[in-house]
Amino acid sequence: MTLQNLLNSENITKYQLSKISGVPKTTVIDICSGKTSIQKCNAKTVQQIAKALNCSMEDIMELENGEYSSETGMPTDETHFECGLPKNLAESLERMKKSWKIVDSGEKDYHWDICWCELNADINSAEVENLISSEQAWYLRRKYLRMERQDDI
Repeated sequence: MTLQNLLNSENITKYQLSKISGVPKTTVIDICSGKTSIQKCNAKTVQQIAKALNCSMEDIMELENGEYSSETGMPTDETHFECGLPKNLAESLERMKKSWKIVDSGEKDYHWDICWCELNADINSAEVENLISSEQAWYLRRKYLRMERQDDI
């Protein structure tokens, strides 16, 4: 089990864990994304996370890191980017999934543009408010808005 899996099972977001534990949000995000190994964190960080999750430091240290790309150091399975989303973003994401299902089946969804704009706005808002990382935002845009990042602009 990874820290992200543990957070999912406890219905706790990375942001909430940061607030409860006192561990910086960027550290929590880095641990959940695999950028930082929990085994390389200092004892105080592990203790704060363990206390916030009502488990022992040993339990935290035994968490897995998952499979990572040798090029980027990021997990090869990107579905973790869909975990711990703010409620409004998760809801608009579900509406967009339903809309794409209709469109992809060849039917016309008269609410598709509303769903698309709402999801785009919710992703942008969550990213600006630092509720999700930029990587997480671009994963959601790529997968659910079918957008590609243009870095050369």
